[in-house]
Amino acid sequence: MKTIFVFGDSLSEGLAISPREAWPMLLVEKLRPIGPNFRVINASASGSTTEGGLRRLPPHLEHPIDIFVLELGINDAWRGVSVGQIRTNLQSMIDQVKARNPKVSVVIVGMRFPVATSDAHYMTMFGKMFGELAENNHASLVRYLLEGVAGDPKLNLPDRIHPNAAGHKVLVENVWRVLEPIAREVSRASSRDPNPFGLRDPIKPH
Repeated sequence: MKTIFVFGDSLSEGLAISPREAWPMLLVEKLRPIGPNFRVINASASGSTTEGGLRRLPPHLEHPIDIFVLELGINDAWRGVSVGQIRTNLQSMIDQVKARNPKVSVVIVGMRFPVATSDAHYMTMFGKMFGELAENNHASLVRYLLEGVAGDPKLNLPDRIHPNAAGHKVLVENVWRVLEPIAREVSRASSRDPNPFGLRDPIKPH
């Protein structure tokens, strides 16, 4: 069984909608044509910051992760956390996952600051950070999770910030464009693995 582990905030947890309607769980149907050997774990939590993510991550490292989808950072930006600190925290999470799963494929989910602020430099550096993280870690990049959703009242809750169920159907397409080829490669690699279940060689008697 191959695990896709999604680690994010309310944009991935699915605030105010059914967990099954959130984009990470919509991936399940997308994965069916590729093979039955995938499971999706959505460990996202509303309000999560990158600092909170560092605290939440360790228990999840006890289990194998094949594809790590990281969607955190926007709550830090709302709080004015420096881009350097956000980057450091995200990098630490990536490093921890890679240390336990050397062959893991990493997907960075990019965000933009949703409203104009007086600090245009901060907004620019925050948006660029995700691409730089992806490049430095040889990871794949979803350039902007809310592409086609942000600002559309039909696709968002009344707060105009969080996608509704219809919005999550767009989010899953944004992620799937990047994730599909990775999932296919992971599936092919699994089929080529002579020991797909990670079983150890039987102990031979002396």
